[in-house]
Amino acid sequence: MKIALINENSQAAKNGIIYNALKKVADEKGYDVDNYGMYSADDKAQLTYVQNGILAAILLNSGAADFVVTGCGTGEGAMLALNSFPGVICGHVTNPLDAYTFAQINDGNAIAIPFALGFGWGGDLNLEYIFEKLFSEPFGGGYPKERVVPEQRNKKILDGVREQAFKPLDEILKSLDRELVKGAIAGEKFDELFSASAKDEKLIALVKELKS
Repeated sequence: MKIALINENSQAAKNGIIYNALKKVADEKGYDVDNYGMYSADDKAQLTYVQNGILAAILLNSGAADFVVTGCGTGEGAMLALNSFPGVICGHVTNPLDAYTFAQINDGNAIAIPFALGFGWGGDLNLEYIFEKLFSEPFGGGYPKERVVPEQRNKKILDGVREQAFKPLDEILKSLDRELVKGAIAGEKFDELFSASAKDEKLIALVKELKS
């Protein structure tokens, strides 16, 4: 699994803490983590939580990432932004129980964490425990386990509804403010990480066009 970490500007200073907690768990599972930043509050490329959604959608739909970890101060804005795009199902996760039930019941591909609310002493441990429970079992296994069949059925229904509710991502990106999109893919390591992992040729070409 390829996991992408994205931080917006208000919580950029915590990037190292989040990355270390995520990397520790990912290494144990044999997963890869690509850190798309922001890396510090002083980064030249400043991401808003809305741009988190744009970037996450590009990564997930292009195949550059299988899962996205992101957030903002409350986690709500990032969750709403990510869920505004096709191919992205993002849960709001505050604790290990949220992480586990989202993975097992909702079988999504992104989470938004509140990196400011309640993030005090032990915040790094809470992150580590969140990631441990999130990736502890294959997604979509159901909780409780005897509910797996109706939960998987509901997930397929949701996927079908979302498929009808969204335009294709390339149409959405072309219709958005060009500078907003360019800012979302302006990170220091974006080109390096994206070019190494993206698979969808149509989106790869569009990203190159949008960056020009």
